[in-house]
Amino acid sequence: MKFLGFVAIALATVSVQALADPLQVAAPGGSVQGMMVDGVRSFRGIPFAQPPIGPLRWREPQPLAKWAGVRMATQWSTRCKQSAAFADMRFRSTGDSEDCLYLNIWTPANAKPGMKLPVFFYVYGGGFVAGAADESRYDGASMAKKGIIVVAANYRLGNFGFFSHPELTAESPHHASGNQGLFDQVAALTWARDNIAAFGGDPSHITINGESAGAFSVSALTVSPLSRDLIVGVIGESGAAVDGRLGPVPLKTAEASGVAFGQKLGATSLAALRALPADTVLNSDAKSSPGLGLVIDGYLLPQTLDATYAARRAAHVPAMIGSNSQDMFANAVIGTDAPNVARYRAGIATLFGGNADTVLKLYPVASDADVVKVSTEVSSDHFLGQPTWKWFDLHRQSGQPTYYFRYDHIRQPAIGIPAPSMPIVGAVHSAEIEYALGNLDVAGITPLYPWTPADRQVSKVLQGYFVNFIKTGNPNGPGLPEWQAAGTSDMPWRQIIDMKTTGQPMVEQARFRAMDALPPSQ
Repeated sequence: MKFLGFVAIALATVSVQALADPLQVAAPGGSVQGMMVDGVRSFRGIPFAQPPIGPLRWREPQPLAKWAGVRMATQWSTRCKQSAAFADMRFRSTGDSEDCLYLNIWTPANAKPGMKLPVFFYVYGGGFVAGAADESRYDGASMAKKGIIVVAANYRLGNFGFFSHPELTAESPHHASGNQGLFDQVAALTWARDNIAAFGGDPSHITINGESAGAFSVSALTVSPLSRDLIVGVIGESGAAVDGRLGPVPLKTAEASGVAFGQKLGATSLAALRALPADTVLNSDAKSSPGLGLVIDGYLLPQTLDATYAARRAAHVPAMIGSNSQDMFANAVIGTDAPNVARYRAGIATLFGGNADTVLKLYPVASDADVVKVSTEVSSDHFLGQPTWKWFDLHRQSGQPTYYFRYDHIRQPAIGIPAPSMPIVGAVHSAEIEYALGNLDVAGITPLYPWTPADRQVSKVLQGYFVNFIKTGNPNGPGLPEWQAAGTSDMPWRQIIDMKTTGQPMVEQARFRAMDALPPSQ
C-alpha cells in the first residue's frame, strides 16, 4: 500500500509539472506543445480551419473541431500552393499544399494566461500569388522579446485564394464567392481572438499589419464587417485596396473570369473544377480572378473601401501607413532603352494616354540626367505610393490618430541574387520588412544582405516605432525621433525613415491628389 501511495503521489507530481510546463498551452481550440527558440516560446503549424481540399476547395474556411490530447506545434506547416515567384522569399517549410491553413505564434519566454500582452497579427505579402507565414523575415522572436505576442497565418493564394464562380456563389450561405484568402485571414484573426489569452495575449488588443499584398489585405480587414471590430490598430506598408486600377472588382466581373478560367481548363462545372489536380489549377496560364483578385462580394466586402470610409463604417482605430521611395523601378516608364527625355515622354504617353500632359506637369524632367529619378517616382507613385496615400487620407479624415511614413533607407545589394537592371535610387519594395520586425538577424538563417551599423540603427528606430504603436497606438517613445500625427490639414505631417529619421510636411500630397483625380490607367 505504501508503494501504491508513492506511485499516486509521483503521478500527481508529474501531472502538476505537465500542467506547469511553460511550453504547453491549453487553448480553447486545443492544447499545443511548443518549444523554446532564440529565447522565446515558438508554436508552429497550429491549424485554424479544416484543410480546404476536395469539396472544400474554394469554400470559406470551415471551423475546426477541438482536437484531443496535446498537439505538437514544433514543425512548420506546408505553405499554401504557389509557384516560385520572388527570389528573396526564404521559406522554412518543406513544401506547399492545398492543406495549408495553419498559423505560428511567438510569445515572450515568461508569457502565461492573464498577462494580457499586446497581440501583433501579421499578414504576409507576395502579390497574392506567393508567400507564407514561415518566411524568415516575418519571424516573431524579436518582437516577442519586446513583450509582444506575434501571430502569423497562412492564407490561400492565386487561383486557390481568389476564385469566383456562379455555382460557388449559389453554394455559399452568404451568396458570395471569391476572397478565399481574405476569409482565411479573418478565420485566423478570429482564432487568435478566441485562443490567444491562453498564450498570455490580450484578445481585446490586436494590431494588424501587412506589407504589399498584406497591406491590401489589412486595408480590407479594416473595413470588413467580419473583422473591423476585432482590432485596435492597423499598420500598412506599400499597398491599399482603394478604388482604382488595383482595387476590388464587382462580383459579376469576378464570376465571369472564373467561368472563363474553367472553360480554358475544360472544366465547365464547379464539380469538374474541384476534380482537377492542384498542379493543373496552379500552373494554368489563366487567372481565375481579374486584377489582384479582391472582390466586392457583398459579404466580407459589402462595398468598396472608399465607400465604407465615406459611410464612416471603417474601424475607428489608430493607423500607421506609408510606402517606400522606390516601390517600382524606372523601367515601368522608360523600358530598357537609354534614359532620355524623349523616351520618358513616350513612356508617359503610353501609360497615361490622354492624361499624359497632366502627368508630365506633375513629374517634370529638365534633362536626361533627371529621367531615371523621375521615372522611378512616377512608377512608384502609380504602382503603390498613390493608392497607399489615398488609404491614409481616407483614414486620417476619420479623426483617428494616423501616422504616415516614407521609407527611404537604401540597403546593400543582396548576396547571391543578381542585381536589378535599373538603378536603385531609393528604398525598394519590401526592403523595410526586416528592419521593422527586428529581423536583420534570425536564428539559424544566414543573412541575405551584408548588414552595416547604419542598417542596425535604422532597424532600431523603425522597430521601436512599431513596438510602441502595437502597445499604445502611438509610435513615439524614449530615444526615438518625434513623429507627429498627420492631422487633417491640407499639408499633413509624415516621417522620413532613414539613417537620419525626421518629420516633414507631405509636399507630394498635391501630386497624389492630382493623380487620384485621373481615370485609372493600365
